[in-house]
Amino acid sequence: MAKRQKQNSDVVVVGSSNTDLVIESAKLPEPGMTVLGGKYQIVSGGKGANQAVAAARTGAQVIFVANIGCDDFGDDAMARLDREGIGTKFVVRDQNAPSGVAFIMVGDKGRNLISVAASSNDCLSIEHIERAKSAFANAKYCLIQLEIPQPAVRAALSLSKSQGVFNILDPAPCRRLSKSLLQLVDIITPNEFELAELTGMPVKTKRNIECAGEKLFQTGVGEVIVTCGERGVCHLSSDGANWFSAPKVNAIDTVGAGDCFNGSLASALSSDLGMAEAIRFAVSTSAHAVTIRGVQSSFPELKPSNCY
Repeated sequence: MAKRQKQNSDVVVVGSSNTDLVIESAKLPEPGMTVLGGKYQIVSGGKGANQAVAAARTGAQVIFVANIGCDDFGDDAMARLDREGIGTKFVVRDQNAPSGVAFIMVGDKGRNLISVAASSNDCLSIEHIERAKSAFANAKYCLIQLEIPQPAVRAALSLSKSQGVFNILDPAPCRRLSKSLLQLVDIITPNEFELAELTGMPVKTKRNIECAGEKLFQTGVGEVIVTCGERGVCHLSSDGANWFSAPKVNAIDTVGAGDCFNGSLASALSSDLGMAEAIRFAVSTSAHAVTIRGVQSSFPELKPSNCY
């Protein structure tokens, strides 16, 4: 039975919805190589939808803003969002562009390769964002990624600012961002590789990460949270750098771990946890997710209030 959708929200997620076509194999292929014997499955995905699900499962009331095709993949995506209780009033059904598809290969130790096809996600427009203004009215946080056009990203950041809503930008898939866009960001959450791409600096050591994070912080973003896998999470703010350790787990599938972290972080912050507690909660949920195969299916149902 579908959960009842809420029209007021703690978290507005602006982003992509994809169907993931996943092959699991013992070895990831090199260029020009064919690997046989993989296991194939079709699962729900897209960084926006993933983060919306992670936020909803960790207790937030979520409204999703997206552009989804009028096809079987799109119908299935809408049904999944409905089952999670995610508000879809501001999801546009595109008559011309197909729904998003991602091809994912998962190898040993959870390592993965991902390719995302151009789709209805690429048609999310400034006008779509502006039509969703009422969704921001009572929200506490807006969560955005880069699987949608940059004008839509900027529009969502600007709208959140004008409505007094804190925003979180997950800069993935990574691309260089202008200083004027970064100055609209309250919290940016790159992983260590995205941090290197954004700053052009090395990230081999924790000190490297702190220096690169400081450079990103100096662009005018409010706070920087760098996820570093087994090395933990580095939070940089006007108070300096603070590291949070990650629990040691048997990682089986790391696809979606960053989405779980971001959705859980937004949920925890919207429930009025302090930043340190919210980061610890997000680290815990994402560490749990990598121990289970799948993406959205691996996200735990756990409220921050049950942990602190």
